[in-house]
Amino acid sequence: MRRTALAALCLSAALTTVLTGCGKDSADGSTTGKDINATKPKEPFAGLTGAQIADRALDATTGASSLRMAGDVADDESSGTIRIDMALNKKGECAGTMSMGGQGKADLIKTGDTIYMKYDEAFLRAQSDGESKADTDAAVDLLAGKWTKMAATGKDAKDIAGFCDLDTVLSGASGTEAKGGNAGATRGATTTVDGTPAIVVREKDGKESYTLYVATEGKPYLLKVVSETPKDPGTLTFSEFDKPVAARKPAGKILDLDALSG
Repeated sequence: MRRTALAALCLSAALTTVLTGCGKDSADGSTTGKDINATKPKEPFAGLTGAQIADRALDATTGASSLRMAGDVADDESSGTIRIDMALNKKGECAGTMSMGGQGKADLIKTGDTIYMKYDEAFLRAQSDGESKADTDAAVDLLAGKWTKMAATGKDAKDIAGFCDLDTVLSGASGTEAKGGNAGATRGATTTVDGTPAIVVREKDGKESYTLYVATEGKPYLLKVVSETPKDPGTLTFSEFDKPVAARKPAGKILDLDALSG
């Protein structure tokens, strides 16, 4: 379960790789032919470089009190991927789902000092690789489809608790060393991300390459990061900024893992 923290590292790396841009797109000068004096659409972030746009996205995103992130990130341990869909805030609360290598699903909720998780059978069997069939079957019988809980301060829960804290997830993006880096960022065309108008910023630094999508309306939040880096490919989308996180204790019977472990 500790590998969920890799998603946080991926997010921080994507946000902190803010490089100085070397060019920008110009506004489309075409007309409809009906009214040559018609007002042209306003160019988003007019006069700003790719790096300056990314800086604004960094400031807006790290300033959010909560957000939802979803997508796939590389998992070094398994050479596979982690798929997440998680809402989290700066109070350390989170609620969402995750899967490893597309095998099964686990639900995760953290509220207060308690972490609640529910695993399906496919997830448990995939994570029991190397264990005996008897031990795997026992784990499935005990845990599959049931809500469990453990103290967030426990040794095995600390990484998960950190992942649920937005301040911790974004901590690597709060430094200023990336601001105004070398000429590796370029602003691209406008587009949309799940219906939200955005501008593309492409960043490259050696073997690392990212495409950022930054909101052009309202606050310039980072809406999506696509890593084209061969060793760490992945895509994360961000939404529901400053929205309440539905982190509530699950209803019904809950298995206490701390009590089982003695």
